[in-house]
Amino acid sequence: METRTVAERQEVTDLALKKVLVADKLSDRGIEILSEGLDVAYEPDISAEELLATIDQYDALLVRSRCKVPRDVIEAGSKLKVIGRAGVGVDNIDLKAASEKGILVLNSPEGNTASAAELTIALMMSLARNVPGADRSMKDGQWERSKFTGVELFNKTLGVIGLGKIGTRVAQTALSLNMKVIVYDPFISAERAKELNFESVTLEEIWRRADFITVHTPKTAQTTNLISGTVLSRIKPGVRIVNASRGGIIDEAALARAIKEGRVAGAALDVFDPEPPKDSPLLEVADKVVLTPHLGASTQEAQLNVAIDLAEQIREYLLEGVARSPVNLPFMKPHILKKLGKYLGLAEAMGAIAGELASGTVQDVEVICYGSLAEKDSEPLVVAALKGLFSGKVEGVSYVNAQIVAKNRGIHVRESKFEETSQHHSELVVIVSTEKGATAINGTILAHDEPLITKIKDHPINLKPAKFMLFTTHTDQPGMVAKVATILGQQDINISTMGVGRLGVRKDAVMVMTLDDPISQEVVSMLCDQDGVYTADFVSLEDMTAQLI
Repeated sequence: METRTVAERQEVTDLALKKVLVADKLSDRGIEILSEGLDVAYEPDISAEELLATIDQYDALLVRSRCKVPRDVIEAGSKLKVIGRAGVGVDNIDLKAASEKGILVLNSPEGNTASAAELTIALMMSLARNVPGADRSMKDGQWERSKFTGVELFNKTLGVIGLGKIGTRVAQTALSLNMKVIVYDPFISAERAKELNFESVTLEEIWRRADFITVHTPKTAQTTNLISGTVLSRIKPGVRIVNASRGGIIDEAALARAIKEGRVAGAALDVFDPEPPKDSPLLEVADKVVLTPHLGASTQEAQLNVAIDLAEQIREYLLEGVARSPVNLPFMKPHILKKLGKYLGLAEAMGAIAGELASGTVQDVEVICYGSLAEKDSEPLVVAALKGLFSGKVEGVSYVNAQIVAKNRGIHVRESKFEETSQHHSELVVIVSTEKGATAINGTILAHDEPLITKIKDHPINLKPAKFMLFTTHTDQPGMVAKVATILGQQDINISTMGVGRLGVRKDAVMVMTLDDPISQEVVSMLCDQDGVYTADFVSLEDMTAQLI
């Protein structure tokens, strides 16, 4: 096995081999796989400045979580064809910049499932039985049995938020411990949950009923501070909370306050915002919390599995053109992308919007193509709509697995085509149906290539999708705009544009505000509490990989 430093790379004269830079720690086996037919530089401690200065030498870049791959690095990578992330999350890679440049982004979505699930269970048990504190006490020469009286998991109710691969494994393990398992996942039907011996509930029921809560969702604008001070004020007294998914999903300061006040019995966290945590308020309640330094994937098996999987993927792609777990768009055939144009990005955005506005558990998704769009291969539009629907809510979703994710969750997907169209040459409709009804979004691409959403739930509107959007439904009456704008102003949230679609004077209306800043779920809750406002939903397209906004 031969690897070289960055300095030695400049002396390489054999240009026949594709060149790979490994910019984070990787197992020897992963390096060995890459070295079979590829020229590998192993620089696990490379600095951001060195990466930017040398990236133009490489065909592929492999990272974990330490190395960041921002837009300037991607643009400097003149030879770069693929970026691989050894793990699930790709937060440290600018997906949009990679897609714009036609660079494939790969991840390893399966390798750390068992590791992360087992750590979650270990944290929950340690928290319940005060294991870390008892261990410290013993090592200090103490024998304080009564001080460390814990609680049993037996017959307790575990609330699982997010039922992906890791969440499902945690829930199944909890069942084997004779816990009662209730789950919240907007894409898991009650029937599917029942098949798995779980009870599907709302978030409010999780807050009200759970003795233990564990979160397994991606971190997005919608899930940031999902467990906030407002939530913790109405949570079941004495609850214990575990987070081994992403830092920032729990408001750490609010959690520390709730523990001090006795409303929350304790917490166990493996992830923080920022990392490493600096002066975390949780350190002030150290005897009530279990804190670990992001160990979710830190097992020998997980490290080896993700290294082998990603190394094989990069090697296969560079040598054979095969991509098994692509995260972004370039895996699609160029001629298909060209024919569909910006409709692909529009479909992804419409799926995200429809999914956020829909209330209840998603049961059906229908994608309808009208006019000239009906003459094209529309399956990629279905995939894009599903990707948008699941993005930010299902860990590891991609264009490759979006249809599988829908199938595994019992979601029925339909595709329809009609040659006629009402007002545009081509039109796309995405309909998301739940047990509470259907949410339809209409859109088109104008002649000058501008994406436009033309209808929301039968309300006509002219909306260009934006990075951050606030949707409200309300009674069409004076003062409604002012109510919403006042709250946003008080939170220092700047409004970029505003549009209103109404069915008639003093009837139901939809208002959309595009924002310069994301808003928290607490702000959304404040808006919902306003008289005359029926619903408020924040939608972020910040992580959309399609070239749209």
